[in-house]
Amino acid sequence: MKVLELKIPPVALTIIIAFLMWGFAELFPATKFSSVWNIVIASAVSCIGVIFSLLGVLEFKKEKTTVDPRVPDQTSSLVITGVYTLSRNPMYIGFLFMLIAWAFYLSQILVFVFLPLFIIYMNWFQITPEERFMMQKFGEEYTLYMAKVRRWI
Repeated sequence: MKVLELKIPPVALTIIIAFLMWGFAELFPATKFSSVWNIVIASAVSCIGVIFSLLGVLEFKKEKTTVDPRVPDQTSSLVITGVYTLSRNPMYIGFLFMLIAWAFYLSQILVFVFLPLFIIYMNWFQITPEERFMMQKFGEEYTLYMAKVRRWI
């Protein structure tokens, strides 16, 4: 399965999962739920997701390192400040929050099954290869960072 490592950009994966969720919701309308809070929850969670992702990008830009996770060899510095003190992957957390918001917006209970699939895919094919590279490039400094800061939250 190494063929899938670092192949699908996380933004593209998020969009693909969002379309799959929408298609699933359309195929199974009987499992819809309704609440006056769906839009409120979706809006709040989406805002949190966008903020997390943007803060992650801003920290990378501040350190003048690549934001493209498919090319970890272009990483010029280890970013461990700002939102990276809360999570090693705030951009991915942001994408997950946006998918959670989308699930609430769709108001379809079955689409929530795509959320753990997103996490599993990201862990296996994106985060694990990134971490291998970061260990090689930054060694002890990255090991200490991993010991202090969680992968997700």
